[in-house]
Amino acid sequence: MPETPAPRRQPKNWVRFVLVRAIVLLCLVLTACAPGRGLTDLPTTDPNAYRLGPSDVVRVITFGEDSLTGEFRVSDSGTIALPLLGIVKAAGLSPDQLGAKVSERLVKANLLRSPSVSVEITAYRPIFVLGEVSRPGQYAYQPGMTVVTAAAVAGGFTYRAVNDYAAIVRTQDGVAVEGKASRQSFVQPGDVITVLERRF
Repeated sequence: MPETPAPRRQPKNWVRFVLVRAIVLLCLVLTACAPGRGLTDLPTTDPNAYRLGPSDVVRVITFGEDSLTGEFRVSDSGTIALPLLGIVKAAGLSPDQLGAKVSERLVKANLLRSPSVSVEITAYRPIFVLGEVSRPGQYAYQPGMTVVTAAAVAGGFTYRAVNDYAAIVRTQDGVAVEGKASRQSFVQPGDVITVLERRF
């Protein structure tokens, strides 16, 4: 009676190959399920090219004219109310552009021949930090703030946080845009920053 051949042992390399493949597939599945993966990258912005918006407070300085100098809050409709000039649109303008607009209006109204007007921001509209931070809420914006500094102001990341990137909702030209931003990305006043939760 012929002997039955012993079952062939699978080579160790084959077992290793199967194991590596399983790990790679698992990583791909987990990556596909990563929070915020479907978001496109938020366009980068120059922190120096700031545009005014509702709730910003500006100081308008008209050289030599105390009655035309003061602090004004940008209203919900994006305007400021100036003495003698009335309503002036401010939202969407840089401080320099607003200064030039006020100068132009003063000349047009025959109030001054060649006014010297400057505008500075005294208080920015706040940012909102949500999600996996220790103290979610509303916080004062500071120039040069990044995603990671905003998270630090909100008490830091929790142990469940995705800390490589965050989701940001930003209003641009009256339209709310949502995107993904790295931890080094600059935030803008009015941004709603959501620190996402890891799924594993």
